[in-house]
Amino acid sequence: MKWSEISIHTTNEAVEPISHILHEAGASGVVIEDPFELTKEREDQFGEIYQLNPDDYPEEGVVMKAYLPVNSFLGETVEGIKDAINNLLVHDIDLGLNNISISEVNEEEWATAWKKYYNPVKISEKFTIVPTWETYEPVSSDEKIIELDPGMAFGTGTHPTTVLCIQAIERTVKPQDKVIDVGTGSGVLSIAAAMLDAKEVLALDLDEVAVESAKLNIKLNKVHPTVTVKQNNLLKNVEGPVDVVVANILAEVIVRFTDDVYRVLENGGTFISSGIISMKKQEVKDALIKSGFKIQETMMMEDWVAFIAKKEA
Repeated sequence: MKWSEISIHTTNEAVEPISHILHEAGASGVVIEDPFELTKEREDQFGEIYQLNPDDYPEEGVVMKAYLPVNSFLGETVEGIKDAINNLLVHDIDLGLNNISISEVNEEEWATAWKKYYNPVKISEKFTIVPTWETYEPVSSDEKIIELDPGMAFGTGTHPTTVLCIQAIERTVKPQDKVIDVGTGSGVLSIAAAMLDAKEVLALDLDEVAVESAKLNIKLNKVHPTVTVKQNNLLKNVEGPVDVVVANILAEVIVRFTDDVYRVLENGGTFISSGIISMKKQEVKDALIKSGFKIQETMMMEDWVAFIAKKEA
């Protein structure tokens, strides 16, 4: 079978929404070539350090690559992707160079090309993300392993916005808490909350593809008795009270539903918000405060920001 590789030269800010567009278009896995990886300090956590080739990375911005089957609808699919990406400008998302190119690869090349980018990654004190095809032995008895298959999900769970969320969840979620995960994507945040012994987790996403991906990953990690996945538009028609709401989505979306988050939270409850590019930090902070939240902690990683906000009792 022949596959087409679509390559998009863009910015860090655009990675999350473009990943969503690519998955909606049927892409199986997204590769992100970020030059930051060349200078990032790495701990030898797994007995091996992978040497990266600078020639594989752009001098500026990031390059995203995804793979689509070559069929009679490929032209229309690619045009739809281009239109959807250009529409992100309406939301003031910086697309950078926004160069899009197409090339053809064989199935055998595709099957191994994107997997080389994904290895086990310890992303917090307790959690390690492990691709399903990797064999990994926990280094400590309290280490929690989340298995993900990027071929069927929305990324590997190692993007800074996801890492910030999981680190915040680890410090926030207590046994028997009720949690809502808005814009669940791969379901990784819901999985983390369930592994921390949350009583109930409701995972919501508007996208049918995300809902199915989350269901698969949640079963894979054996937390389906705790996590319920539903298709839903943010918190529309969702009732509380719950102890924690987590949302790893665009800043432009977060500011639209902070009032709804405040409504469904228990007094003393926590809202963890991520997916916020640093230039939109103040905009989200203002929206949270306007809705009645008190900012408890601001977390940062690379160009990304997450807030831990409290609904005071």
